[in-house]
Amino acid sequence: MSQPRPDEFKPPPECPVFEPSWEEFGDPYAFINKIRPIAEKTGICKVRPPPGWQPPFACDVDKLHFVPRIQRLNELEAQTRVKLNFLDQIAKFWDLQGCALKIPHVERKILDLYKLNKLVADEGGFDVVCRDRRWTKIALQMGFAPGKAVGSHLRGHYERLLYPYYLFQNGANLLVRSMESRDAKEPKLPEQPQRQPVQAPDVCPSARRAKRMKCEVGAIYVKTEPGEPGENRPNLRRRMGSFVAKPEPEKEIPIPVKQEPVESKEPVVEADKSKSRYKKIIPPVPPSPVDLVVCLVCASGGDEDRLLLCDGCDDSYHTFCLIPPLHDVPKGDWRCPRCLAQAYRDYSLRAFGQMADAFKSDYFNMPVHMVPTELVEKEFWRLVGAIDEDVTVEYGADIASKEFGSGFPIPNGKFKVSPADEKYLKCGWNLNNLAMMKPSVLTHVTADICGMTLPWLYVGMCFSSFCWHIEDHWSYSINYLHWGEPKTWYGAPGFAAEQLEEVMKKLAPELFESQPDLLHQLVTIMNPNTLMAHGVPIYRTNQCAGEFVITFPRAYHSGFNQGFNFAEAVNFCTVDWMPLGRQCVDHYRMLHRYNVFSHDEMVCNMALKADTLNVVLASAVHKDMVVMIQEEQDLRERAKNMGVLLCKEAKYDHLQDDERQCVKCRTTCYLSAITCHCSPGVLVCLHHISDLCSCPITNYTLNYRYTLDNLFPMMNAVKQRAELYDEWASHVTETLEAKLDKKKGLPVFRSLLAESESKVFPDNDLLRRLRLVTQDAEKCSSVAQQLLNGKRQTRYRCGSEKSRSQLTVEELSSFVRQLYNLPCCLPQAPKLKELLNHIEDFQQHSEKVLADEVPSVAEIQGLLDVSFDFDVELPELPRLRVRLEQARWLEAVQQASTATLTLETMRRLIDQGVGLSPHPSVENAMARLQELLTVSEHWEDKASSLLKARPPHSIETLSAVAEKASGIPAYLPNCLLLKDTIRKAHEWLQEAEELQASGCIPMVDSLSDMVLRGQAIQVHLEPLDKLESLMVEVQEWKESAASAFLEKDSPLSLLEVLCPRCEVGNVGSPKRKAKKGKESPKSNKKKTPRLNTLSDVEKALSETKDSSSAMATLEELRVREMEAFSNLRAANESKLLPTADCMDLKVCVCQKAPMGAMLQCELCRDAFHSVCVKELTDSCKTQPWLCPHCQQSEKPPLNKALSLLASLRHIGVRLPEGEALQYLVERTVNWQQRAQQISQTCNLPELEERPGTPPILTCSVSEWNRTGHAQTVFYTEQRCIPLQGLSQELDELMVEGLLLQVSLPEIQSLYHVLLDRASSLQTNRCMSPSQDEETMTVSEKKAKRHLERDGVDGERRRKDKKHSRKRQKMNKKNLQRRPASTSSSPRSDFSQSDDSDEEMAVCPAERCCLPEGDEVDWVQCDGSCNQWFHQVCVGVTAEMAEKEDYICVRCTLNDGHMRK
Repeated sequence: MSQPRPDEFKPPPECPVFEPSWEEFGDPYAFINKIRPIAEKTGICKVRPPPGWQPPFACDVDKLHFVPRIQRLNELEAQTRVKLNFLDQIAKFWDLQGCALKIPHVERKILDLYKLNKLVADEGGFDVVCRDRRWTKIALQMGFAPGKAVGSHLRGHYERLLYPYYLFQNGANLLVRSMESRDAKEPKLPEQPQRQPVQAPDVCPSARRAKRMKCEVGAIYVKTEPGEPGENRPNLRRRMGSFVAKPEPEKEIPIPVKQEPVESKEPVVEADKSKSRYKKIIPPVPPSPVDLVVCLVCASGGDEDRLLLCDGCDDSYHTFCLIPPLHDVPKGDWRCPRCLAQAYRDYSLRAFGQMADAFKSDYFNMPVHMVPTELVEKEFWRLVGAIDEDVTVEYGADIASKEFGSGFPIPNGKFKVSPADEKYLKCGWNLNNLAMMKPSVLTHVTADICGMTLPWLYVGMCFSSFCWHIEDHWSYSINYLHWGEPKTWYGAPGFAAEQLEEVMKKLAPELFESQPDLLHQLVTIMNPNTLMAHGVPIYRTNQCAGEFVITFPRAYHSGFNQGFNFAEAVNFCTVDWMPLGRQCVDHYRMLHRYNVFSHDEMVCNMALKADTLNVVLASAVHKDMVVMIQEEQDLRERAKNMGVLLCKEAKYDHLQDDERQCVKCRTTCYLSAITCHCSPGVLVCLHHISDLCSCPITNYTLNYRYTLDNLFPMMNAVKQRAELYDEWASHVTETLEAKLDKKKGLPVFRSLLAESESKVFPDNDLLRRLRLVTQDAEKCSSVAQQLLNGKRQTRYRCGSEKSRSQLTVEELSSFVRQLYNLPCCLPQAPKLKELLNHIEDFQQHSEKVLADEVPSVAEIQGLLDVSFDFDVELPELPRLRVRLEQARWLEAVQQASTATLTLETMRRLIDQGVGLSPHPSVENAMARLQELLTVSEHWEDKASSLLKARPPHSIETLSAVAEKASGIPAYLPNCLLLKDTIRKAHEWLQEAEELQASGCIPMVDSLSDMVLRGQAIQVHLEPLDKLESLMVEVQEWKESAASAFLEKDSPLSLLEVLCPRCEVGNVGSPKRKAKKGKESPKSNKKKTPRLNTLSDVEKALSETKDSSSAMATLEELRVREMEAFSNLRAANESKLLPTADCMDLKVCVCQKAPMGAMLQCELCRDAFHSVCVKELTDSCKTQPWLCPHCQQSEKPPLNKALSLLASLRHIGVRLPEGEALQYLVERTVNWQQRAQQISQTCNLPELEERPGTPPILTCSVSEWNRTGHAQTVFYTEQRCIPLQGLSQELDELMVEGLLLQVSLPEIQSLYHVLLDRASSLQTNRCMSPSQDEETMTVSEKKAKRHLERDGVDGERRRKDKKHSRKRQKMNKKNLQRRPASTSSSPRSDFSQSDDSDEEMAVCPAERCCLPEGDEVDWVQCDGSCNQWFHQVCVGVTAEMAEKEDYICVRCTLNDGHMRK
C-alpha cells in the first residue's frame, strides 16, 4: 500500500451522527436539546431521519433561475491568497522597473518567493543571514534536502529578485540599470499568462483599496531547470484548462499572476465552452503604469478612497462616475457594468446541472457517480493550496426561497401535495416551519429575515465551496440536502472559535490587517489540516441526500460540494442561545458589523408578552433584560453627563433596520440613539456619541423607544412569570442540602422533578443536579431491593457473566454506607446488614463443600439455589459452578456406563469432559472413555471397510471380525450390520442349496429375486455367479424370442404376443356382455381367478408350480379367446350387412363410417379404409388379410419356435414367456392334426346344401360393385371367405389357424380351399335361376293378390308397379305374427306364407328387427323375388323407397341387377 505524500490531505475525525426514532423525531427542538451536550462538543452533527421520511421536492424547477457566484479556488485559501498578493506586488515592482519577473525552479519545483522572503525577514534580514551564514538553515526550513548547496542558490535568487524590493520598501535607492542589464542576458519567452484572477466576493472598502494598490502586471516568467520532469502532475489537473507547463531545459514558463484587463477579453456565455469558463487565458498586453490606478470612465487616478475595483475584471471605477452614482463602497462583491452585461450567465436548474455534471466527468475522466468522495476531497484541498493551478467553479448560493419556492411543501403553495404527503406541510423538520416554531426565539422577530427565518436555497457543483464562517448572531443553523451528490462539511466547536480566528490571523496577518471582519465575509478558507496542526479541533462529515446537518452557536464551519446537488438551510435560536446572542451583538459592535436584527427589540417584544412565555424563556428573558437595562441606564447617564439634554421618543420599531444603524459601528439601534439636526437621517448609538458630527454635544438629541420607567415594569412582569421557577429552585436547594434526620424521602425528589416537568422549568445546573441525585437514589433503591428480594436475571442462573449492578461483599458494605450518605433517606438500608450476615454463613458452608473429595450434585445445587437470593458477587460461586459441572459429568458417565454406550455418547462425554476444569476423578474417567472410544472406532472402521470392499470378502473373513468385535462393551452400528450381513448370507446360501437340491425347474421371478437379494448382501457368494449367468441367458433368450416374434416398433410385449388374447371380449356386442352375467352356477362354484388383463395372466403363470398347470391356464384363456372372436366376427358381420344404415357405422382404426375402397379383416371381419391401413401387396392377395389389431406378430415358422423352445429347456428356467411359447407350439401341433382330420372327414358338398343362406358382404370386387349405391357407398378390394354356408367346425378351424402366431402352410391352403369353395358356389347359383324365378313368380302373384284385395286395377298396377311398391304402409292391427314354428329362421322366405289376408310380422331379412308400432314401413324388392322387407331391417329410408328401386341381397347376387 502506497504511503500518502506529506502534503496530502488527511481527513479529520467524523462528527457525531444521530438516527432518531419516530418518537424522538416528532419534536425537533426536544431532540436537538437532547443531543446538544454531545453535538456541541464538535460544533456540527448529522441527523439521519427515520426510514420512510421522504418529503416531496416542491421547488418550482422551471421558475428557478439564478446567477451563480464565481469561485476561483486558490484565491479562497488564506495563505495562498497572501502568496498571490505578494507575487502581485513583486511583479508590479519589477514591471515599474521595466523588467519582467522570472521565478526560477530550485530542485525541480518553483521557488516559493513569499516563504523565502518571510524566512529571511524572520531571521533578521538579508544582511544578518549572509553574515551569520544561515542560508543552509533557510533551505532546510523550505523543505530542501541538505548537502546540495541549495543555500547558495537561494541567496542568489533572493539577492536578485527580492532584495531590491526590500530596499524599495525601506526607501533606499535602487540601481535598476544593473539589474536590467543583468536580466537582459537571459532569453525571455513570449508572455503567456495563465490566470485571470477574480476578486473574491464580499470585500470591504479597505480591502478594495488594498487590492487596488497591489497593481497587477503581466505574466511572471519562471526558469525551468534542466532535467525537471513535467509529467509528475496527474492528468486530471489538465482537464479544466489548468495550464501545466511541459518543462524544457533552459526555458522559462509563465506562472499565473494578476493582470490588468484589456479590451480583447471576451466573456464566456455559451454552455459548450464549459472549460474556458473556469479558466481564462487572456493574451497579454503590456500595461501602462498609469492605467493601473485610474478610473476607466474619467481616466483620473484621484480620489483613491472612492475608487472601486471590479471583482470580475479588476477594472477601476469612481463611485461618482457610475450611472447611477454610488454614495458608498458597496458591501460584498461588486461587478462593473461590463461584467454584469457580459460575463455572468443566468442559469436554470437543468442547465446548471448539465454544466456541473459535464465539469466533473470531464475533470475526473469518469462518470460522476463513480468518482470516490475521498478523491474529490483530496483534489479540492490540493487545488485550494496550489498557486500554479487555477480552477474556477460556480456556486448558486443564497437563493431566496421566498422568490422561487422552498424545496419543502408549504400550505397554499403552488406545489400540489398528495394526500399521503400532507403530513410534511406541518412537520417540524420542514425548514419553513422549524425557524418559526414556538420553542424558537426567532418567532419574536417581527421581520422576515431571508436566510434566518426564511430558508435559503443552495445549488452546488463539484468543488463549489462555502468558506469558514459562523452563523449570523451566532445562531444555530440546519441544512437539508434534498437531492444530488454529497456535501462535505468541516466544523469546529463553539469554544474553539476564538482559537480558530487567532490561528488564521497568525497565518495570514496581511489579510486581517485590512479586513478585521474577514471571516464574516465567507471568502476565506483554510486547510483543516493546517488548523488541526495548530491545535484547533476540527471534525468532518459527508452529508448525503435526505440528511440534516446542524451547526451549533458560534461553531465555525466550512465545506464544499462533491457534485451537482440542491440544499436548503435556515437558522433558528433556542433559549440557551440568549446569552450568546447578546455577546454576539457586542462582538459585532467591535468589528463594526451590521446586525441582521435588533436583539434588544426581540427581548422587548418577548417582555411585552410575558404572560404567554413559558417559565424557561421568561427566566432567560429576565436575566437578559437585567443586563440590557443596566447597560442602557449607564449609557443614558453617560450621555447626560456629556451634555446631551434634549430627549424625545422615537418609534424605531417602525423603521427599517438600515434607517436606524449607527454610522460608526453599524449596530441597529432600538432602545436609544443620538441624532443631530445638522445631519438628518444620521444617528449613532450611545457608545459612539462623539462620532456623530462636529456640532456641540448640547445640540444632540437622545431618541429613546422606552423610558427607564417603562422598561422596569416590563422586566418585573417577566420576573413575576419566572418567580414560579425561583420558588421551585429554592425548595430544591433546601431539599438537596438537608442533613441526617431532616433528609426527605425519594417521593419528595420525584415530586420536585414532576413539578419541573409540568411547569417546563429551564434545564439548568440545579435541575440537572436534582435529576442526577434522584436517579442515583432510584438506582440505589432498586439495587437494595434487588439484593433484599434476591431477584436476578435468568442469565445469571446459567452461570453467565457478572451483572453490571452486581456487587461484591466488600462493595455491599460500601454500598450501605453510600445509602446513608445520599441526600435522601431510603428504607432499605437497615435490612442490608442482615443480608451481610446470611452471606457470611453461605461462604463458610461453601468452603466446607468445596473441600470434599466427591461432592454431591444435590448439595452443590442447593448452595447455588441459596446464592440466587444474594444479588451480590460471591467468589465461591464460580468454584461451586465448576464443581457442579464436574459432578454432573461424572454422574452422566456413570449412568451411561450402566447402559449401552454409543460412539456419539462417548464423543459427547469426552467433549464435555475436555471443557471441564482439571480434577483427578475427571481425568481418570476421561482416560477410560478415550481408550474405549479408540477401540470402538477401530473395529467400527474395520467393519465399515469390510462391508464396502470390492470384491466382497468371504463369509469366513467377516465372521472372524464379527466375533472379535462382539466383546467390546459398546453399541457399534457397523459391527451389528456386519453380523446381520453374515446372517443374511447364511440364509441365502441355505436357500440356494435347497433350490439346487429340490431338482425342480425354478421360475425366473424366484431366481431374479434371489439374485437381487444376493447382490445386496456384501459377502462373496459362490452360487450367485452361476445364478447371474443364468439370468443373462434368460435375458438373451427373451431378446431372441422378441426379435423372432415381435414386429418392428411393436407396442406389444413378448408375452402378450405368445399368449392367447384375454381382452378381445371388450370389443364384443352388448348381447354378449349380458350373456356373461347369465353363466351357469357351476362355473361360479370353481372361483378361479378371472384373467382379464395381461398382468393377471403373467401373475397366474408365475404362480404355477409346474408346466401342466400353466398349460391349463393358457387353455382356459384359449377357450375365452375363441369365444370372444366368434362373437366379435358375428357382430362385425351383422353391422356390415347392406340392410343397415352405413352412415351410422363406426369402422376402421379411424372410427368413421365406411366409404369407398375398404379392406375386411379375415379374422375379426371388421372393415377398414384402404387409406388408413397398408396397401394390399402380392403376398396379401394369396394370403388372408388381417387388420392391425389382429396381426400382432411376425409369425415365424414353426421350426423357429421349436428351436427357441429347445434353447429355453436347455437353460433350465421357467418363465411366463416360455410357458406361453410351449403352449403355442402344442396348440399349433394340435391344430395341424385337426386340420388333417377335417380335410379327410369333412364333405365339402355338404357346405353347399344350405341354399337358404343369403349372400354376405364379403363377395368379390365385381360382385360387390353390382350392389346399388343407394344402399351403400363402399366396396371391398379383396376376397374373403363367406361365413354363410361354412360349417362351424371349418369356421373355428380357420379362426384358430389365423390366431396362431406361427406361419403354417396348412393355414394358407385351407384359406384358398374355402375361398375357392365360395366362388364355385356362387357360380352354380348364378347358372340355375329357375328355382328363383319360380319362387319370384309365386311371390309376385301373392303380392298382386294382396293389392287386388285393396281394390287396385291390375293393368294400372302393372304400369305403376315401380312406384306403388316403393313404399307401403300397413296397420299393425291388420298384421299377424307368424307362428313360432314357421318363423324360427329369420332367413325364411316371405313367399312361403299362405294366401291368408293376414300378413306376417317377420320379414325375410337376414336379421329381422321385428319392428313394432301402429304403422310399419315395408318395401318390396324390385328384383326377381318380389319379397316384402321391413325398411328398417334393410337400411332403406322412406325417401329412398319412394324414389329409387330396391333389390335385396339375394337378387343382387343371383340376377346381377344394378341399381340405376
